[in-house]
Amino acid sequence: MIVEVFKTNVQQKKEAQMLLQLLAQHFPAHKINFDLSDCDRVLRVEGEQVVPHRIIALLNANHYQCIVLE
Repeated sequence: MIVEVFKTNVQQKKEAQMLLQLLAQHFPAHKINFDLSDCDRVLRVEGEQVVPHRIIALLNANHYQCIVLE
């Protein structure tokens, strides 16, 4: 299992829920969640094959910043 963690600029729970639905459509086999209480507004994605650039592109296309957290 691969886990990737991303820093985002998602602020509201409503935004996170919308993005979780969108991500679930594109990556149905992945476990995905946000931690908006973290200062980095963390997006965590777990799955067999996590492709960071696809996740980043999807959030960017919806006007959100998203970078891999080192």
